[in-house]
This record gives sequence, structure tokens and C-alpha cells, in this order.
Amino acid sequence: MSMTDVLSAEDIKKAVEAFTAADSFNHKKFFEMVGLKGKSQEEVQKVFRILDKDRSGFIEEDELKFMLKGFLSSSRDLSDKETKALMAAADKDGDGKIGMD
Repeated sequence: MSMTDVLSAEDIKKAVEAFTAADSFNHKKFFEMVGLKGKSQEEVQKVFRILDKDRSGFIEEDELKFMLKGFLSSSRDLSDKETKALMAAADKDGDGKIGMD
């Protein structure tokens, strides 16, 4: 399964291009731009599984750094600052990983 099975290739490209500059990534805006905001829980879970490269059921910080590449392989890596900010926003229980919930 690929991201374009769930999300529009055009939306993905536009969202990735909007955050090409280092330290410009805004997770809320990105997820809205790729169209995740209007997706069902099942569709969001499909995207999660694609990003969960090691199939652990969680997205850890080392996977999060390469998150944009999960949407578009030619994307840049997130900076350490962006990765930590995204982890802080999504890791509700402070265990250093993001669960599907």
C-alpha cells in the first residue's frame, strides 16, 4: 500500500513542497494539506501503518525524522528540532513513541 492509495498525489506534492525549507514544518498544516483531516479513522490508520516502517505498532523518533519521505520519497528529512516538536505534540503519554490512537 502507498500513500496515494489513501491520499491525493497532488495534495501530497503540494504539502511537501510547502515545507521544503529547513525548520519550516508545521504538522497541523501539513496533515490538513495532505487531506488527513477529512479522512475516516480507518484511512488514518492506513497512513499510520505506512509510516510505521518497523511494523512495531508505534512511530518512534527515528521513524518520525523520515516521515515526509513516507509521503513522497524525494522529500527532505525533518530537522531534529522539527522531529522533537512533532514527537512532543503527538506523544501523549511521554513514552517516546506515537501509538495509532
